[in-house]
Amino acid sequence: MRTAVSAEPAPAPAVLSTWPAVACAVLGALVLDLAFPRFALWPLAFVGVALILVALRGRRGSGALLVGFASGLMFYLTHIEWATLFLGPVPWAALSTLEALFFMLGGLAIALAYRWVPLLAGGWARFALVPVVVAGLWTAREAIASVWPYGGFAWGRVALSQTEGPFAQLFPWLGVSGVSFACVLLVALAVEAALRARSTDAVRGPAAGVAASALAVVLVAVPAFPISSTGELRVAAVQGNAKAGYFDQRELGDNLADQVSATLGEVETTEDVDVVVWPEGSSDLDPLANEYAARVFDSISREYDAPLVAGAVTQRDGLIYNSSLLWKAGEGMVDVYDKKHPIPFGEYVPDRAFWRPFAPDLIDLIGRDYTPGTTDTVFELAGTVAGINICFDISDDQVMTDSVREGAEVIFAQTNNADFGRTDESVQQLAIARARALELGRTVVNISTVGTSAVIAPDGTDLARLPWYTPEAMVLDVPLVNTTTPAVSGGRLVEWSVSGFGLAALLSGALVAFARRRS
Repeated sequence: MRTAVSAEPAPAPAVLSTWPAVACAVLGALVLDLAFPRFALWPLAFVGVALILVALRGRRGSGALLVGFASGLMFYLTHIEWATLFLGPVPWAALSTLEALFFMLGGLAIALAYRWVPLLAGGWARFALVPVVVAGLWTAREAIASVWPYGGFAWGRVALSQTEGPFAQLFPWLGVSGVSFACVLLVALAVEAALRARSTDAVRGPAAGVAASALAVVLVAVPAFPISSTGELRVAAVQGNAKAGYFDQRELGDNLADQVSATLGEVETTEDVDVVVWPEGSSDLDPLANEYAARVFDSISREYDAPLVAGAVTQRDGLIYNSSLLWKAGEGMVDVYDKKHPIPFGEYVPDRAFWRPFAPDLIDLIGRDYTPGTTDTVFELAGTVAGINICFDISDDQVMTDSVREGAEVIFAQTNNADFGRTDESVQQLAIARARALELGRTVVNISTVGTSAVIAPDGTDLARLPWYTPEAMVLDVPLVNTTTPAVSGGRLVEWSVSGFGLAALLSGALVAFARRRS
């Protein structure tokens, strides 16, 4: 016989009271950060997420907001501590607080899901549904924060801690958001299984534990997506070790001189290469406006009988761009890519008149505003197509997917990490590049001014790597691939599907809860 339904939805029981839950969430954030480079202890991502979910379970509104904000703030203050090296503690704290607000709202949504979603099903259906919704809401929070506001900040997504673990083979199948979803789903199932050990629910702890273990086995057993090379491109990627930081003391033209010196010193002029690749900001002179710089670009292209791909700040039609130029001796610039994702409050100040009164000294440090590019994301060179991205473009899902859809058989990721010294920023960015190599099924040539520079194969392994702060070059044949992975062909379908499902289930649970209160 069916028992009467209570007018009030019974929330999932809280495992911890409020302040122990806050402490648990903060600890979870610290543990989660250890899963990312430089420590790269990938299993700790699952422990960190579990601690945060346990802290959120059973929380009501204000408690969930407090737990979410505390965990988000601690995670980002730790994870992006490198931001203090560039502009000091105020922008670092401001960005961390903004991301913590996203964490806070995401935490509230997850806490409400633990309260309301069980009203939609019982038994095994409830056991399966709640973790799926929780993982979908976590993914939705990551997805929204990655694109909004001002282009978002796609740093610290759970998937990016898994590029060297057993779940790395999921990237070409699911994409970055899909891997985040899979990881959080596994944790949420494990949490449900652990908390059912003494439950009176129809799905007891042992059975739930078997289900969670089975999912882990399935995720690890997913085969690598088959990638076959269609040829090779001989690349000379040069790390110039120039004084390329925003506050470095240098004379105009020094960066270009250092890059030329490193190239001629590390790459034999008799070397048969198909393309020479320099990093973002490798020339501090605009070859489109400076005759000397144009002659230098010509000289390098002529010396190696190959096109040069080099970064420079260009000004065209009264607008300033962070650009990558495809240069050929005797022809000059034959193609250009303008960075699509300039960094807000780093490369430009959005709504400058509004923000300046809050921190005029900091805002005025950014004297020029880069314009987001509208060019395509590929260069045609040496009989192949190369995808081009600059620095934080690598974290933009759409930019990276577009490059493959536009025909890229290899990816050139040009960056300037000089503002962040020997902090975790460059190795975190390299992990993102590794995720893109896996997701897109393409070799990624990640070339920096000062490091960390590496060539990453489509299976995520390093083909070459350079030490920090040394003028050196990577000269090697890199595989070309034209295979389309499911992650590329599906675009952001996985992200939209799981996020939409999580939000829809939360809304459905809210409606049922409201109806029960009214009855």
